[in-house]
Amino acid sequence: MAKIHPQTSVKGSDQLISERETFTIWMKSLVFHGNGCTVFNSKGEVIFRVDNYQTRHSSEVFLMNFNGEVLFSMKRKKLQVFGCWEGYKWIDSKVNKGRPWFQVRSNCNIFSRNRHKNCHVTLGCEKTTGRRSSCKITGLEGKSTFKIIDNAGHLLAEVIKKQSLSGVPLGDDVLTLVVEPQMDHSLVMALVIVHGLINQKL
Repeated sequence: MAKIHPQTSVKGSDQLISERETFTIWMKSLVFHGNGCTVFNSKGEVIFRVDNYQTRHSSEVFLMNFNGEVLFSMKRKKLQVFGCWEGYKWIDSKVNKGRPWFQVRSNCNIFSRNRHKNCHVTLGCEKTTGRRSSCKITGLEGKSTFKIIDNAGHLLAEVIKKQSLSGVPLGDDVLTLVVEPQMDHSLVMALVIVHGLINQKL
């Protein structure tokens, strides 16, 4: 952990920030011998975590803050050909038991030379009225790097392999997440987690 960030203090994160924010995703759980991931902000403070304990490829995963308070729960829908996940937002330790907050559907273009693997994201599924919005998670099959873009092609967030200050890659389990301004960090992180589950990284 010291090589990833020199500090491990804890601080809550503002969900909407007016500036671009950079996070470090370490594909390791804080729980000893557990599965999951830990997310640091630019100051090296732990702000998000996922702990699957001894389970990999779970059908239900919880995104938490450092204190263990659940922010989103993601459930895999069964009997879906291309894979479908639903995300439920938690408020004050209680889940919204109605409609999901978002839905992610996976598809892989097997005819593409580079095997593009995209996920369609529907946001605002909890709304009974009004238009829903959508975005797309796009990347290459088997690769850790990917982007979240809106329908107009504008970048919302990007995940790339993290490098040291001297330019040396830190490994496949250490990633950099760059989130554009005015984005809900917990929502972006929930989408990143779903992408990892779909690609069997968690």
